[in-house]
Amino acid sequence: MVLKGSQGAGELAGQGSGGVTAYLSHHSGSESAMAFVTEEQIQQFCEDGFLVLEEFFTTEECDAMREQIDKIIAKMDVPPHCRTEFSTDEEEQLQAQELGRKLGLEKPVVVQSMYIFKQPGIGGEVRPHQDATFLYTEPLAKVLGLWIALENATQENSCLWFIPGSHTNGITRRMVRAPPGTLPCTHFIGSEQTYQDSQFIPVPIHKGGLILIHGEVVHKSELNSSEWSRHVYTFHLMEAKDTTWSKENWLQPTPELPFPPLYN
Repeated sequence: MVLKGSQGAGELAGQGSGGVTAYLSHHSGSESAMAFVTEEQIQQFCEDGFLVLEEFFTTEECDAMREQIDKIIAKMDVPPHCRTEFSTDEEEQLQAQELGRKLGLEKPVVVQSMYIFKQPGIGGEVRPHQDATFLYTEPLAKVLGLWIALENATQENSCLWFIPGSHTNGITRRMVRAPPGTLPCTHFIGSEQTYQDSQFIPVPIHKGGLILIHGEVVHKSELNSSEWSRHVYTFHLMEAKDTTWSKENWLQPTPELPFPPLYN
């Protein structure tokens, strides 16, 4: 389902709330954009497993996000670690919290974030998958992805494709940690599902749009064989209330780097 919010509204991985609050809530339009999301539309998200919010960020805000990641790349020292936080002020944090509350999240934490470059001509295919395969919780249905288009995402430069309603069937495959000292460090358990191309629908989105992604909806993206890049900032939230994060997940919080809460 596609909604329109208010006007104004290679791959790096890491974890931390700074990126979320600086990118998602950098603009002053988050509350007005979210005001367009009605209960009926949230119900549609529950039925489809994804929701598109067009014009959630302005062009200028998207450009500012890209400038920020350029600065981070220039300063990164990859061998020690790849974790980087974005600074944010109190007002911006409050705006991000408003979004979470509008979605009904009571105790959300940020489990990971990624900047995806998807360069022209070489941006690879992402096979059909469910995020819960990699970010498993008990019970399921506790993970939510937010996918922010920093450039137009079209069928030509590899927009997302979804199978509407596929989030209602659970998962049959998980990526888990291997025993200590074992290579590779992760492996899959369970069986991989086979999907037909005819089941998927393309979901193009304009620069500044945001897609909410249920943790169990099946989605993919194709090879970017166009002349245009497709930059995206995306992150995942987990509703931590009454939820157990699997100790077999590849990504684990530590005392030094816990999953930070979205709310103060």
